[in-house]
Amino acid sequence: MAHRMDVIEAHARRLPDIDDRWTVRPHTREALLEGLRAGKAAGVAAHPLDNVRRNIELLIEQDPDKLFGMTDMPRGLGFDEILDLVEAEAGEPIDRGARFGPVYIAAEPILDACELLGDRLSAAAAGGERVLVATGHPNGLDVLYRELARLLADRGAKMQHPADGATVQEPGRPGPWRIRYLGDVALLTDEVAAKHTHAGDAMRRMLEDERPDLVLGDHGYAGAAIEAGVEAVSVADVNDPALIVAKAQGRTRIVLVMDDNVNAEDYWPCFQAAAARFPAS
Repeated sequence: MAHRMDVIEAHARRLPDIDDRWTVRPHTREALLEGLRAGKAAGVAAHPLDNVRRNIELLIEQDPDKLFGMTDMPRGLGFDEILDLVEAEAGEPIDRGARFGPVYIAAEPILDACELLGDRLSAAAAGGERVLVATGHPNGLDVLYRELARLLADRGAKMQHPADGATVQEPGRPGPWRIRYLGDVALLTDEVAAKHTHAGDAMRRMLEDERPDLVLGDHGYAGAAIEAGVEAVSVADVNDPALIVAKAQGRTRIVLVMDDNVNAEDYWPCFQAAAARFPAS
């Protein structure tokens, strides 16, 4: 009988091979900024203004898909205030008179946030902290997370794999889906592929088994950790305002705002900027 490839094995084979851009070495700030622009993590966002505006409205309306597993959201903030927060995090002006058109993301704030992320991850590694890494954006962020997890593990962090193989039934979704790990990165899968998700159900299930010191994640993985009082460092796109609002509320400190679904290999400047904050090995 022919071997049936495991879903994680199949997913790993679909990911791009990493090249020497992912080898830790010094880079100038300008080279990293140019890399962010060339790879389109910065620049014109994939999500246009009408989508950004609509998702802010949905967050205010308490749409579960936009809450990312958090309550007390957006806690009295109105539309214009949330749009101000998105604009500030993106580092580029948003035309208040427009309803359609592009949204821009500056490279400089991304790099600044990557450096803050690197500082926190370096401290976690040095302190032997328990770290859980998870993504609801497979095929976009998982290579970045996988390489950061490798660096964390190599430098002393205790990488956690709670609820490996457990099933999760997200409301309104087909399923159940299963929690699996690509290296040290948690994903939700069906029997065929890794799944995109905004929900916090998987993180809540993982926290039943293990409460880490730090979560690196996005979407509901980060949001549900924040809701549970677990420190989270996260990635958010400009059309995902919940984590940006959580930062403004003081519930989380580091949110890296950039386009979260460019080619996986093009996040190498984020990796290099974070890795540069670790002490030389």
